[in-house]
Amino acid sequence: MTGKVEAELKGHTDWVRSVALSQDSTRVVSGSDDKTVRIWNLTTGKVECKLKGHTYFVRSVAFSQDSSRVVSGSADRTVRIWNVTTGKVEAELKGHLHWVTSVAFSQNGSRVVSGSRDNTVRIWNVMTDNSQLIFASNIPLPDGSRVKRTALGKLRRIWNVTTGKVEAGLKGHTDLVISVAFSQDGSLVVSGSRDRTVRIWNVATGEVDAELKGHTNWVNFVAFSPQSSRIVSGSSDQTVRIWNVTSGKVEAELKGHTNWVRSVAFSQDGSRVVSGSDDRTVRIWNVTTGKVEAELKGHTHWVMSVAFSQDGSQVVSGSDDRTVRIWNVTTG
Repeated sequence: MTGKVEAELKGHTDWVRSVALSQDSTRVVSGSDDKTVRIWNLTTGKVECKLKGHTYFVRSVAFSQDSSRVVSGSADRTVRIWNVTTGKVEAELKGHLHWVTSVAFSQNGSRVVSGSRDNTVRIWNVMTDNSQLIFASNIPLPDGSRVKRTALGKLRRIWNVTTGKVEAGLKGHTDLVISVAFSQDGSLVVSGSRDRTVRIWNVATGEVDAELKGHTNWVNFVAFSPQSSRIVSGSSDQTVRIWNVTSGKVEAELKGHTNWVRSVAFSQDGSRVVSGSDDRTVRIWNVTTGKVEAELKGHTHWVMSVAFSQDGSQVVSGSDDRTVRIWNVTTG
């Protein structure tokens, strides 16, 4: 089945680097190398707000949990918090010495975490605009209690946000680490590396629970299923693999992409996986059968970012062709 685009959101004048859906799936936020952040209405397909202020590429965007604010990180070294209703900047957070590559809100919206090419992670108090903690590393747990490193490197560290102390230093990969993710309960970390392996780490002990081998090229993206019983990985070997966390075995090797797989994500119920590739397609896979349910064509350049809506009825993709696309999963 070839999917149809519900909406093609045009307006950006350079590569789209990051996309995210609001919790109620009524809006999409996108960040682009054209230096703007845009908020799109999914019903109308129109831009609700064009947020200007960054003076260089926008590398990462995210909604707050209540969708009232957006945070953006830029190559201009700043983090900005925007009011979705007014389109105004609520705070400009300065302190990083290099590009800001990743940003996220805490669950209650009181803090923002940012990761940078200056090799630091900063935790910002949204109310005071102050950087409360600075770590040599990125990204919060679901409960907001820990932060992990996502900067490329062979050492990952788990930090306690309350104390600012290192809880675990995870050593083992023999080449650059490209992607990391926490399990839902925060007890495990998964990492994907240029050394072609996926590793599952025990946060309490700092030890490797499993080293998952099989990919024949870089592992570009990893993610846990919502139940944390499976891991999905996307690789430059053009495959998507689904791994059983308990056994460490491959449950499915999903073949079909004809170029690097850049991004992967599970649906909320864990029954499907979406993947985005340099072959310009988005594919939706059935986890049980390992078959492609839909091949979504339309992008004219690499697909850099993909995500499911909360109810799994839509997929959003961002591409180097400067567009954001909303796909209807049900109708195809």
